[in-house]
Amino acid sequence: MSLSSARGRLTGVTRDLSLKWDDTKNYWRDGKSQEFERRFLRELFAEVNQSQLAMEKLDELLCKIRNNCE
Repeated sequence: MSLSSARGRLTGVTRDLSLKWDDTKNYWRDGKSQEFERRFLRELFAEVNQSQLAMEKLDELLCKIRNNCE
């Protein structure tokens, strides 16, 4: 699996999780659901965003390295 396809997969599953969580919030609306979102999901989504940026930069660097080696 290439880095760009891994980044795309990460983006897709994160989007799916976000949509499922939005659906879940329609049924689970108490303090525990808010705590769960605050403690786990917000942090997870922030970390995924940071990871995606790092993967993008790494992919650019790998492309430059490949081009320099040809």
